Amino acid sequence: MTQHHADGAPPAARAAVIGAGLIGLALRAWLLFWPGLMSVTQYDDGPYFGSAVRLVHGVLPYRDYAFVQPPGITELMSPAALESYLGGTAWALVIGRFLTVFAGAAAVVLAGFLVRHRGALAVWVTCGILAIYPPSAVSARTVLLEPWLVLFCLAGAVAVFDRDRITASTRRLAWGGVAFGFGGAIKVWAIVPVIVLAALCLPQLKRAATFACGVAAGFLIPVLPFVITAPGRFVNDVVVAQLARISTRTAAWMRFNSMLGTPKSLTSGAVIALAITVLVFAVAAQLAAAWATRRPPAPLDWFAFTSAVLIVVMLLWPPYYADHYAAFLGPFLALSLGLPAARLVHGLIARAPAHLPIPASSPVTAEGPLAAEPAPPAARRASPSLARSGLVLLGLAVLTGAAGQVHPPIRWTSRFDIPSVDLRLIAEGSCVLTDSPSYLLIGNRFSSDVPGCSQMVDSLGTDLALGGGRRPGSGAGRVPAVTAAWRQAFGAAGWVLLTLKNPVRIPWNPLLRGYFQRHFDLVRHRDTYKLYGREAIGPLDPIPGHGRRPYSE
Repeated sequence: MTQHHADGAPPAARAAVIGAGLIGLALRAWLLFWPGLMSVTQYDDGPYFGSAVRLVHGVLPYRDYAFVQPPGITELMSPAALESYLGGTAWALVIGRFLTVFAGAAAVVLAGFLVRHRGALAVWVTCGILAIYPPSAVSARTVLLEPWLVLFCLAGAVAVFDRDRITASTRRLAWGGVAFGFGGAIKVWAIVPVIVLAALCLPQLKRAATFACGVAAGFLIPVLPFVITAPGRFVNDVVVAQLARISTRTAAWMRFNSMLGTPKSLTSGAVIALAITVLVFAVAAQLAAAWATRRPPAPLDWFAFTSAVLIVVMLLWPPYYADHYAAFLGPFLALSLGLPAARLVHGLIARAPAHLPIPASSPVTAEGPLAAEPAPPAARRASPSLARSGLVLLGLAVLTGAAGQVHPPIRWTSRFDIPSVDLRLIAEGSCVLTDSPSYLLIGNRFSSDVPGCSQMVDSLGTDLALGGGRRPGSGAGRVPAVTAAWRQAFGAAGWVLLTLKNPVRIPWNPLLRGYFQRHFDLVRHRDTYKLYGREAIGPLDPIPGHGRRPYSE
């Protein structure tokens, strides 16, 4: 007889959860170590981790500088940011990167917990897809929002669902809501699965209210302290600047290419064909599973599939799109494929002639279409071999997928403890302005003790927040508040580090460019950045009509 543990999962399913989790961890760790622990691989990790460094040094987002995301990531990274007091911001960022790697791997395990009652097949398909899904793996190699958002959404789902159905436990519903709520405090996209779950709870108003109260608590408790300090700027930065963002629209086929995790070399026609194929397969699997089991999809299936569809629509809607956004789709896409596949196989086993043996690893139980029957010894002996074979095949898929998807980093390093940015010629505590704070974090020159030095952590976010959603390419340089913020930042800086992408982050206009050219000289020229400096900093000469610190209370 197939053995089951107290959680209802057969041993093969539990082994699959552990195996897939280890593979997911190995892939994400490899992606972190491959370019070097202290390499510049992203823009967004600079603002996200930089905000945590600012917080532990007593500088608050929204009140003291523009920050266009909720404060959840700032709070999560604050313990790691404390390392900036001891070993510098470079090692603090490394700790944050390791934590994100573990968060990405933990999400694979949580997805396995969510489907383990369906058996090893559901676990291998769901966890296997999520473990090697390129957007999920690549986004977890540094401090980005999506791995943490996925982690808390899956934690909430594990708490809310009792096998295929929503739990009757008030405590689990409340704590599941808290997890989803904190996911929203990381990125407001958590509202999508929250709405789906709330709809599934609605037949019982008390259950829906319990879940909603948990969501509210999980969101408001970490957010309210920052709202209280600067309510107007919080709404402007997090809500208005994001909704009003003006940007060139990314083509739909390019978004599908990102969401599918397919190579960038594919043509638009091939990408659209693949997207249609995946959609047809997902729908067909649901219909076939319903036919084979003679039962409609369970609430867990509806949660996964509906969330996946809504997330795809959400990612297609706004003009702006970034590749790592697709990481949020990863778990719901994996669940939408793994759950019906397992149901279909279980249903076909149940419909098979009675004289055919049922494999010992099959999770068909008394709760399913057919009670499990004793399997022959050969089937029991074959189960471990099949599990090991699955591990080997999934490992090969990991290597193949990673080789085809991961792009070379900006900078390679031969040793993991050597920063890819050398800023030792700048005295510690100097005021350094940059369009990419990741360089200053890795170079240990992010924090300054110069009075009046700008606290800016997100150059592009500052443009969006002060410019009503405008970027440099869409008119941010014509907004007086944006010009004033940058003028103050240049006026206090003794050094300026500009990357190759500075024109799309700094709203260069004649006033700013003229001031920069008069006061700064090129000191160092590297492949990916230029460093400018000046010998002395004169008094700030504010722009007429603006104060000395445009972004202060």
